[in-house]
Amino acid sequence: MSKAELVEKIAEKAKLTKVDAERAVNAFINVVTASLKAGDDVTLVGFGTFTTGDRAERQGRNPQTGEAITISAKKVVKFKPGKALKEEVGG
Repeated sequence: MSKAELVEKIAEKAKLTKVDAERAVNAFINVVTASLKAGDDVTLVGFGTFTTGDRAERQGRNPQTGEAITISAKKVVKFKPGKALKEEVGG
């Protein structure tokens, strides 16, 4: 599902205009991004938790040449689905 499709579905379900739904989706994305950048987790009970973690530097290979390369350490975003979401999707 694309962002435009998500906005359309939210507008439909919440009886909002597409403009208002897009503002809400953008606000959600901005708040989650800012919270994760600040080092805070974002927990939506029943849906899941967005967290950040550190990925260590590691060795990899250039797939074109086979040459060994070093992949630098970085911060990554993780999502752990909540119980209700798991049950709803998994049956």
